Amino acid sequence: MQDSVGDLVSRASQQISELVREEMQLARAEMTQKGKRFGLGGGLFGGAGLIGILAAQALVAAAIAALALLLPVWASALIIAVLLAVIAAVTAAVAKKKIAAVGTPAPEQAIDSVKADVAEIKEKAHR
Repeated sequence: MQDSVGDLVSRASQQISELVREEMQLARAEMTQKGKRFGLGGGLFGGAGLIGILAAQALVAAAIAALALLLPVWASALIIAVLLAVIAAVTAAVAKKKIAAVGTPAPEQAIDSVKADVAEIKEKAHR
C-alpha cells in the first residue's frame, strides 16, 4: 500500500525536526568542548599576569638591591624591569598559541553535518 501525500509530509516533517534537534545537540556539545579549551588559554593569560605581579613583588626589591652594589640604583631597577617584561611576554606568547590552536569558536562539525544533510535532502528531492 502506498502512503498518502499527507502521511509522507508528516513523516518528512518529523524527520526534519528530529534531524534539527540532533544537529543542535551536536553544536551544543562542540561549543562546550571549545569553551573549555578557550577557558584553558584564558586561564594561562591570567596566570601569566599573576606570575608577573608576584615575580615583580618578590624579586624586584632583592634584585635591585643586589645590582645596586655594582651599578647605580636606577640602572639596577631598569635591568630588572626589562627582565620581568621578557618573562611576561614569553608566557603570554605561550598562552596565545594555546588559544590559537583551538580555532574558531563556531561549531564546525555541526555546520559541516548540516551542510551534508541539506545536500542529501536536495539530492533526494531532485530524484
